[in-house]
Amino acid sequence: MDIGVHTPPLADESLEGALAYLAEIGVDAIEPGVGGYPGEDHLPRREYLDDEDAQAELEAVLDEHDIHISALATHNNPLHPDDGRAEEADTELREAIRLADQLEVDVVTCFSGLPAGGPEDDVPNWITAPWPSEHADAHEYQWEVAVDYWSDLAAFADDHGVDLAIEMHPNMLVYEPHGMARLREATNERVGANFDPSHLYWQGISITDAIRFLGERDAIHHVHAKDTKVYEEQAREKGVLDTTAYDDEPNRSWLFRSVGYGHGESHWKDVVSTLRMVGYDGTLSIEHEDSLTSGREGLEKAVELLDRAVFRTQPGEAYWAE
Repeated sequence: MDIGVHTPPLADESLEGALAYLAEIGVDAIEPGVGGYPGEDHLPRREYLDDEDAQAELEAVLDEHDIHISALATHNNPLHPDDGRAEEADTELREAIRLADQLEVDVVTCFSGLPAGGPEDDVPNWITAPWPSEHADAHEYQWEVAVDYWSDLAAFADDHGVDLAIEMHPNMLVYEPHGMARLREATNERVGANFDPSHLYWQGISITDAIRFLGERDAIHHVHAKDTKVYEEQAREKGVLDTTAYDDEPNRSWLFRSVGYGHGESHWKDVVSTLRMVGYDGTLSIEHEDSLTSGREGLEKAVELLDRAVFRTQPGEAYWAE
């Protein structure tokens, strides 16, 4: 099991500078952005797409630092009701899939996207309750749009031998494990989760149960290591559907935290153990979005904790069971 880093917090560094720093603190893999919200500071996809020389240079610098790419990241909304925005997100995804294939990277991380509530609407609509009944109707319309789009994209990904790892995220159609399973069942096995627990904690979802649920379906393609702390004194008053600005920390019901600052080391060891139980032995990609500390300090503390939690070897024979 490898420790990785989603690289946007190091956007002020060149790729080589970021790799040198990450190698120094014990990181095995990177998940660079190639479009959408993560940007493409370290891996501008069109500079590398179909360019064998640029790809060879990339491979050389990765080898120099003994770091590999766990996934290419492009998080956006390919289901947006604005045709231009949807087309841009779709282009990013398809080019990311092609680039991943050329770089021999197995995974592209992304969002499911979110449509409007009907064909005449022009704003994405996150439906969280089935009543009044027009909301249930809107939700079913959204699923029709999503299944049509993702069936085509999943076939494209399959042609390139690349998995699509969807982060279950609020304000997207797929934001919890049952929706993830529904989309996978409606498309193909290339569609699975970029399992990011940070958005599940505040929804009250048990992380190890969610891992087992998706693991039973072989639906975990990639994992983010990202923590969340729920602040009960705020949540008791206004719940967890909190629109307070992320940088207004004292007044939020929950905050994204560095690994270990929302849940302790024993919890993260349970997460790692459960992932291994369901057959995931890939990268834990640290995503730093803790506004109470700097990117580097947050990354370093996360690496330190995860280094004690991850398994570096394969299990031996259970001789005691014979």
